[in-house]
Amino acid sequence: MTNLMKADGECLDQQKPCAGVDMIVTPKDKDIGGFFVRRCLPVAKLRSVGPWIFFDHMGPAQFAAGQGIDVRPHPHINLATVTYLFEGEILHRDSLGSLQAIKPGDINLMVAGSGIVHSERERPEVRETAHSLHGLQLWHALPAQYEEIPPAFYHYGVDDIPSLKIGDVSVRVMMGRAYGVVSPVKTFCDTLYLEAFLQPGQRLELPQAQERAIYIASGEVEVNGNKVAQHNLASLSADCKIEVCATAVTRLAMIGGEPLGERFMYWNFASSRKERIQLAMQDWQEQRFAKVPGDEQEFIPLPE
Repeated sequence: MTNLMKADGECLDQQKPCAGVDMIVTPKDKDIGGFFVRRCLPVAKLRSVGPWIFFDHMGPAQFAAGQGIDVRPHPHINLATVTYLFEGEILHRDSLGSLQAIKPGDINLMVAGSGIVHSERERPEVRETAHSLHGLQLWHALPAQYEEIPPAFYHYGVDDIPSLKIGDVSVRVMMGRAYGVVSPVKTFCDTLYLEAFLQPGQRLELPQAQERAIYIASGEVEVNGNKVAQHNLASLSADCKIEVCATAVTRLAMIGGEPLGERFMYWNFASSRKERIQLAMQDWQEQRFAKVPGDEQEFIPLPE
């Protein structure tokens, strides 16, 4: 495939082996109290991509001294959460006793399994000065045989995540296998999560997956002649070679992997069984979940 670009970095037409883009999701900005979140999954026409059932882009947000993120304890079941920051810091606490500050480039993997409670706040030394927060929060479903495993928490530092160059393009393989490297982050099925940084005119062939999508955190790309703008998620064809070409300085995330079938979702709960959701709702209302050590006084009530 010829690697050409115009003088201004715009990608030229290329041979199109397939449509490439099956659907584009343009999330709406939602103000959740001082900063914006863009929710790409789930939406009406796209409930999941591989095992991934939830995708939020939070920020960028700027907080004055004394302000910041304060997410009270809340529960999850039958899924795993993945937190990845571009800027800022979040202090994670959970009912296992975990206490971990997540910083840019780290990955926090929280496996809810049979049930876990966590809070997301900030260390006092972060909160006492002006600061920013920007990143992605994702959930992936657990295969049915793992939905009720004991909850667990895993933290991977920035230096644990494989980084490599594909040509001149910088890539980080956060979860799964791509470009000949394997991330150390724990997975339960065929799971893929990576990010790439492209300059105008640069191209990157994307790895194959049973299902796959890209999210443009910043910048813009073309996929087989289809423009994918900033803050859009594009569901991609699974059965053909796909190459993205950046038309601006771009940071993109790619997710994908093995589809796990329908998941029922309500609030922070996701399960392959409706009755399990009902049980979790009742357990939270009656406060039968474990408490978060060091953060026992508050909690988010079950939405009515």
